[in-house]
Amino acid sequence: MSFNDQKRLDPSQVQDRRGRSTGRSTGRTVVVGGGLGLLVLLVSMFLGVDPSALLGDTSSGPAYTDGYSQNASELTSECQTGADANQRQDCQLVGFVNSIQAFWTDEFTNFGMRYVPAQTVLFSGSTQAACGFASSASGPFYCPRDRMVYVDLSFFETIRTRLGARGGPLAMAYIIAHEYGHHVQNLFGVLNTSGMIRDTGPDSEIVFVELQADCLAGIWLHHATQTGYIARLTREDIIQALDAAVSVGDDRIQQQTQGYVVPDAWTHGSSQQRLEALQDGLASGDVDSCNTPGW
Repeated sequence: MSFNDQKRLDPSQVQDRRGRSTGRSTGRTVVVGGGLGLLVLLVSMFLGVDPSALLGDTSSGPAYTDGYSQNASELTSECQTGADANQRQDCQLVGFVNSIQAFWTDEFTNFGMRYVPAQTVLFSGSTQAACGFASSASGPFYCPRDRMVYVDLSFFETIRTRLGARGGPLAMAYIIAHEYGHHVQNLFGVLNTSGMIRDTGPDSEIVFVELQADCLAGIWLHHATQTGYIARLTREDIIQALDAAVSVGDDRIQQQTQGYVVPDAWTHGSSQQRLEALQDGLASGDVDSCNTPGW
């Protein structure tokens, strides 16, 4: 895939916290609202993270204050056009975020609604979110309390080397689009994370929410070139996205981490479920294909 060289990027949509250390939260940490971060129990076994550091109650704890400076970052000077996105991974991330939000801005207008942009927080190692202490081991996630997407770029190398994904730009794009799918659910008022971690399994509400976010990611992918940021997508690009969906299926991760599969513990759906959900959105380009209650 390639970005349009002359397309202007908006790096203000990505907050760069890389290289900024953060102390561990003194309040209770939480399972964040959706995304790959909700695989903490599985990923923690695989990547050596204490799951108790990522679980908690989103309804309690001290009010969140963002203590990070909003000073200009390297992204501001280095990620100015699509040509930069074709050369640097962090600028690539900016380009995907811009494209995803441009699409949903127009789509919400079609629904007679206003899309509220969400920043992506780019961090390295760990950072603090309104949902609690965030570690790169928990994977990218969306926090509904501050309406931000959190990403450590090292995760994309992890799914390639440890989970067997092909990797590539569209693997990143799919995962980012999935997290913005949760933001879309939140804005439509259909994202309910209260107590969902206690109801798991292939037919659970939590799996439905995650598969719906996969479908919404596919819808953006269907329209990606129309946003003006992405010049072209090839068959190989699409395969990268589909392969990434397969690699983060609950059954695939369970088999990799513990050597056996426990469907009753699924929080995101099987590889087949995730693949089919992404394909549904990709094929239709229509939110109605995501079977969304209250849409």
